[in-house]
Amino acid sequence: MIASPAKHFYNLFFKLIEQKILKCFYNFRIFLVLGLLLSWSCKETSKVTDSNETPSAQESSSDLSAIATKEFREFEVLDSRFVSRLDIWTSLNASMSDFTEDDYNRLKSLVLDQDIPTLQSHVKSGKLSYEQLTKFYLYRIRATDRENDLSLNSVISLNPNIITEAKAKDEAIKNNKNAHLIYGMPILLKDNINTIGMPTTAGSVALKDNRTSDAFVIKQIKNQGGLILGKANLSEWAYFFCGNCPSGYSALGGQTLNPYGRKIFDTGGSSSGSAVAVAANFCAAAVGSETAGSILSPASQNSVVGIKPTIGLISRSGIIPISETLDTAGPIGRSVIDIAILLDAMYGFDRADKKSMNVQFQSKHFYTNIKKDNSLEGKKFGAFKPLLEDPLYKDAISALESKGAIIVQVDEIDVSLPHFIRLLNLDMKKNFPSYMANHANPSVKISNIDDVIAFNIQDSVNVMPYGQALFRGISEDKGNAQFLRRIKDTLKTNGRRFFDEPIKEFKLDGLLSINNYHAGFAAVAEYPALTVPMGYAENGAPKGLTFIAQPKQEKQLLTWAYSYEQASKKRESPKNYK
Repeated sequence: MIASPAKHFYNLFFKLIEQKILKCFYNFRIFLVLGLLLSWSCKETSKVTDSNETPSAQESSSDLSAIATKEFREFEVLDSRFVSRLDIWTSLNASMSDFTEDDYNRLKSLVLDQDIPTLQSHVKSGKLSYEQLTKFYLYRIRATDRENDLSLNSVISLNPNIITEAKAKDEAIKNNKNAHLIYGMPILLKDNINTIGMPTTAGSVALKDNRTSDAFVIKQIKNQGGLILGKANLSEWAYFFCGNCPSGYSALGGQTLNPYGRKIFDTGGSSSGSAVAVAANFCAAAVGSETAGSILSPASQNSVVGIKPTIGLISRSGIIPISETLDTAGPIGRSVIDIAILLDAMYGFDRADKKSMNVQFQSKHFYTNIKKDNSLEGKKFGAFKPLLEDPLYKDAISALESKGAIIVQVDEIDVSLPHFIRLLNLDMKKNFPSYMANHANPSVKISNIDDVIAFNIQDSVNVMPYGQALFRGISEDKGNAQFLRRIKDTLKTNGRRFFDEPIKEFKLDGLLSINNYHAGFAAVAEYPALTVPMGYAENGAPKGLTFIAQPKQEKQLLTWAYSYEQASKKRESPKNYK
């Protein structure tokens, strides 16, 4: 999962490079796109062959340019060569025939940009039904998402049974007065999460027929009554595939575009489609995944809210992996209350996931009393000194101070993240075959990374127009289990030092960042992080204020972010998608 526009590559990752390069790029803060489960940039020309694609694993482990955000440029591919609007809509057009433009306009004020509690209140009052809500989102997707002047390419497939399922929710709610707030809400999923009724592809043509059972986390959502609307596009293989391709591109889904600047602003990655779809009001909320920035990056780039939970809070079983060490799923929504509701529906102990935590929180729900228990009075946050040059960051700090928060300026601890890429290489080399053996459709004749590489070479122009340099890096990495253990230990120690030293020295409750600037450190520390819109740069590009805390402090992150959100109210809808 990787990150966002080229101008902000986070400076600390350049500590892995020579000091002169660090000084040269420091003022640009072209932040690292370590949103690795979701956002690697990949570029090998469409003439790519099977040779000379990538440096050795040892070289690439200290050169992070392959996973950094690139300068925005013209796309080599825009629309999918494998999925058309007709393919997506054939199974649903007949069921949508009774939903007209008049119906859409009548419901617009009830649905557009409304949070989940408001939508539920409309259903309760009889102004709205779950069927109407579902058709409203479907109508918007069909009208604007593909093959037109506003297309965003954010949805890769739709649940063919969604309308029938929504009708069933309308009937069942009559006898379920205490339903979870996620009940009946149409949710989009990043297309690396196994779900019945739609293939799970990671955006790759090699997995286009990978029809599976539900991942554990999807069972959790469905058990609480959530509706799975469809699958969202993503940076192919969660952006750990190409090496120099744009965020949001996959061979199956095409190029996802940012609604705040279509073909202008980067979408962030790799949960690009999830964040774009939420921003464009194509769903009530969405699920993304992150290895190191892949929720934080696209959420901030598309002016929505996203949380990367503590590793182990949410099951990873049935999610196409990059790294069992760092991967997690997480919610993306238009408001803090929405992600609190979805997070609450998602978490739970999974015996099949060795990192899963059987945790009990003081309050029953993440969203319980969030509007009451959100005082920032006396809360102490660390603000990284280099980020204070950003006027939006300074304004956000002022908003927190106006609510009683205490802000302490802190220096960034001088630690590096050695062999970060090799951790991903070695984890994925063993984790992907495990997924294919235990969670994929047996008819898919792909078993490991080498099989995918060979499959792609057969039609390189269409299947891998930007190449597959990072996959070749995985294949060529010869690191052993002992070396991997050392990498993990060093990275986790360094990541925790980066946050824990200022937290301990200044007795901080949390730390404040921008977008995914510190996502790499949060990833290896296995700490939770949440980003919430903090406004727009002079050129109109969205930015997010990111809260980082120690493990199992999701409830605190949500209450802090909710208080800031209400004090600042910075989010605006993308003007062409109102």
